[in-house]
Amino acid sequence: MKNLALILVLAFCFIGCNSTKTLDNEKEELASTAIDTVRIANEEVEYEIIIIEPGFTAWLETRAQPKGYYSQTFLETRNQLLVTEWNNRANQPGRYDTSLYEMRIDYDPFIDYGYEVNYILYNYFIYFQLRYKQQLSSFVPRI
Repeated sequence: MKNLALILVLAFCFIGCNSTKTLDNEKEELASTAIDTVRIANEEVEYEIIIIEPGFTAWLETRAQPKGYYSQTFLETRNQLLVTEWNNRANQPGRYDTSLYEMRIDYDPFIDYGYEVNYILYNYFIYFQLRYKQQLSSFVPRI
């Protein structure tokens, strides 16, 4: 009888702990989605970048090279290559995963988007390649 009571008490403890963890995980996922929306806009040049990717903001703050590490020319050159390959993959839904390449990126190399936009776009490409094990150019993505 003592063993049965002990087993019931332990079973209730396990059930109680599991239900709490599920709610906490759901709250964390919602919080990380809300936090990981990056929006950059400039009405003068009429552009806007919105990145909705769970984990990107934390990765950008902790693992990416700091601002000023790359020159703007370097970032613009790499972004042109990466955007071109991204758009090629977005245009071939039968060949590439449509959940990864949902839409094209309109990036005009003749527009000066500024350092901030190029920095975040470049780092998003690095993050994307590392997280989803994709390679968008001959350059191996690294931090």
